[in-house]
Amino acid sequence: MTSPAPAHPAAASSPAASGDRIAWVGLRLVYLPLRTPISDAKVLTGRQKPLTEVAFLFADVVTTDGHHGLGFSYSKRAGGRGLFAHAAEVAPELVGEDPNDIARLWQKLVWAGASVGRSGLATQAIAALDIALWDLKAKRAGLPLAKLLGAHRDSVPCYNTSGGFLSSPLEEVLDNARALVAGGIGGIKIKVGQPDTAADLKRVTAVRETLGDRFPLMIDANQQWDRRTAQRFGRAMEPLNLVWIEEPLDAYDVEGHARLAATLDTPIATGEMLTSPAEHWRLIEADAVDFIQPDAPRVGGITQFLRITTLADHRGLSMAPHFAMEIHLHLSAAYPGETWVEHFDWLEPLFNERLELRDGRMVVPDRPGLGVTLSEQAEAWTVARTETGARP
Repeated sequence: MTSPAPAHPAAASSPAASGDRIAWVGLRLVYLPLRTPISDAKVLTGRQKPLTEVAFLFADVVTTDGHHGLGFSYSKRAGGRGLFAHAAEVAPELVGEDPNDIARLWQKLVWAGASVGRSGLATQAIAALDIALWDLKAKRAGLPLAKLLGAHRDSVPCYNTSGGFLSSPLEEVLDNARALVAGGIGGIKIKVGQPDTAADLKRVTAVRETLGDRFPLMIDANQQWDRRTAQRFGRAMEPLNLVWIEEPLDAYDVEGHARLAATLDTPIATGEMLTSPAEHWRLIEADAVDFIQPDAPRVGGITQFLRITTLADHRGLSMAPHFAMEIHLHLSAAYPGETWVEHFDWLEPLFNERLELRDGRMVVPDRPGLGVTLSEQAEAWTVARTETGARP
């Protein structure tokens, strides 16, 4: 199988059957402040500063028949204003189009900004528009997005990340773990990748002892190990029965991940930092990953995400999408193989609705589309907005 490549726009644009058309597109840039600064291994190695806020690009799409879709993308640290600016430039391409033709519209948007590339910031800006179109389509069908895509399950095993950052001392991490288990979480992931691997080993061992031998536990090094360190630490982790080791190496080190996957019993998880199906295919083709971790806002939206899941399912991979549980719950429910969804409560102030946890699993909501609407707090945190077209 060869790496997937986008079609040229010359193949596009036959008249669609639907009479409904996109009338108006609204964009807003929202900065979500975090309660406390967050640090992972990238901060301890000096590559990044502690995370204090997350930028969100929200897209609203309204049609002539009055249907509405909401989508979003995001950026941590730099990039939020870049997402907003690029989306504002290409959004007029949607006005007058049939909202059903999502794959064709994705191609139209990506080629409108192809001079700056067909991955990275350009497609992350498009993602908000693409996700809004999928939300609109599911709402018009009266179905949750998972059901529109074809759900394999009505709930997905759910693990928490936000209680295990390196900015939290060990005792706080242990207290968080106990509280999460009591609250019904299905698994816990903690951060590693400190300069002193002995400190990491102590941290993971203590959490494992607190949780017991059988409770699902994952670790995440955030790309901060070299190959030798990853190999040695991975071997030391074998007795702890981890679900996976996440991002042990640089996200683009396909060969290194393949070596680890071949030599360690513990599964390897990676992919969250990649921004295209082609990049994910390199991992899949090389047998370099056991749990693929695509992020729909980062890869260009749901249209691109579905291309990745087709490739992953072809190889029988497990999947654990990164962040944005409001989107990834639906996409995980529609994946044929084993899957997890990542629980972050950071985004809750942005939405009026809450996702339900039950017996260690996150339940797919019965509300149409993504099943979320923006809160008044999201409005208060808005720092920029623009629109194109005319409201019906």
